[in-house]
Amino acid sequence: MPGRTPSPPTVVLVHGAFTDASSWTGVIRRLHAAGLSVRAPANPLRGLAHDAAYVRNVLRQIDKPVVLVGHGYGGAVITHAATDADNVVALGYVAAFGLDAGECLLDVTNRFPPLPGADTVFTESVAASSSVQPDGELYIRRERFLQVYAADLSPRVTRVLSVSQRPLAHSALSAGSGPPAWASKPSWYAIATADRMLSPTAQRFMAQRMTATEYVLDGSHAVPRSRPDAVAAMIRAAADAER
Repeated sequence: MPGRTPSPPTVVLVHGAFTDASSWTGVIRRLHAAGLSVRAPANPLRGLAHDAAYVRNVLRQIDKPVVLVGHGYGGAVITHAATDADNVVALGYVAAFGLDAGECLLDVTNRFPPLPGADTVFTESVAASSSVQPDGELYIRRERFLQVYAADLSPRVTRVLSVSQRPLAHSALSAGSGPPAWASKPSWYAIATADRMLSPTAQRFMAQRMTATEYVLDGSHAVPRSRPDAVAAMIRAAADAER
């Protein structure tokens, strides 16, 4: 008798900083159309250890193989969260940080020449003191949001995104990662060639370091919104390879 076709894995999408899970809307529609189950949890953005623990808990509740995908800072989160997650069979990085052991976000960004105007991108507010987040929060300056984050989206859309952005805890920039999940799991990486938030050179370096299957996309850091077809195609390829 012919063997049964393995059921497809569940896709878990982890958004990055300055946005929320709605950034995956177009990608989710395309993955659903391809017959894939999808989860898109709200990344807390409170710090690497805290956020990775949250995603790890989400993974524990899924009793199927998982393709775990991160965008931007979400890449650092999945790298830290999936090391000991046995049900994660593949990783997907979308213009994302794939940190090595002991490495932090600033280690990567400082390794490469700064992008033009990078020193004027962020503004900081002081969060209410708490046990989770006692220091400041980073936002992208509203007047710079279109240029640095989403130059391939319309001004009408980016005006809304700039005022609804979710901040990243300042401490997340310098938090060191644990052993990288990409060292033991197959990885796919979508490089955004017009990214003004995370240097495409840095993205290519991380993709090659993890020996990822590379997809090169002509898009800004907001490629989940601006290029959902291409991002979904990469995720489908990862899911098909790991069935």
